[in-house]
Amino acid sequence: MVRFFSVVGAGWGAEQVSGEFAPLHTRGEETRGESKTMTGTRKAPSKSAPKRSPDKAVATRSQAELEREVASTLTALKQISSKTGRDAMARYAIPSHNAFGVSMAAMQRLARKLGKDHELALGLWKTGNYEARTVAALVDDPKLVTPAQMDRWCKDFDSWAICDTICFKLFDKTPHAYDKVEEWADLDGEFQKRAAFALLASLALHDKQADDKAFLPTLARIEDAASDERNFVKKGVSWALRGVGRRSPVLHAASVKLSRKLAASTDAVERWIGKDALKDLTKPAVTKRIETRRAARS
Repeated sequence: MVRFFSVVGAGWGAEQVSGEFAPLHTRGEETRGESKTMTGTRKAPSKSAPKRSPDKAVATRSQAELEREVASTLTALKQISSKTGRDAMARYAIPSHNAFGVSMAAMQRLARKLGKDHELALGLWKTGNYEARTVAALVDDPKLVTPAQMDRWCKDFDSWAICDTICFKLFDKTPHAYDKVEEWADLDGEFQKRAAFALLASLALHDKQADDKAFLPTLARIEDAASDERNFVKKGVSWALRGVGRRSPVLHAASVKLSRKLAASTDAVERWIGKDALKDLTKPAVTKRIETRRAARS
């Protein structure tokens, strides 16, 4: 049996399940900068997969060479794909018209073989293939990612899976991440707007250096978006609220306060988000962890 998605954390997104094909965080949308303005049976692995040094990140080949490497990577992905995997994608709202059906674990192994390579990442993204784009997120170098690249890729997001993987594995490590949370929260597209909150949730989990001041202003953005009834937006908003609230005692208190306000709203979407966040933020394991952090700061 081919198992599917398991995205981030411990209790975040309903669209996520458990298994091999998931955007690299672990439970849906779960858990969880320089710039701080806000402040199925599978074939044996392909032998044609390009081999290169793990630290190759800059352009060192011609366009023709790059095209050959992109084609070689696509061939490698196709050889480790399965029809079972591809057929299963539709059950999880992941477009499969331009996909092979490769497990996340297999994509990660291929990415490790390829190594960091910004130029290859850009070439893979242009193919439009789901697995190629996932591998692009794994091999790109966040230090070389520009704001313009982030905007181009965000515009291309066509599923929660690609959106979340790019944000969780690449974009949150760039120095432009906080700015993009602010900018993308105003976008109209469902997956484009979701990206703002998937990115915020990823930052909340991964940016260990940021203080509370970097996240407190984001609660206003969360509240503003809490009435958006689109499925993948509302789930992204809840994910972000839960992620921010798990960071510290101050952010937990502020997030619980907002969650209670939303849970009491006359708006059905706001109530869903508020209750969903409260359920997570008031779990004994979460509150115990917050109290431990509070005591450590005393």
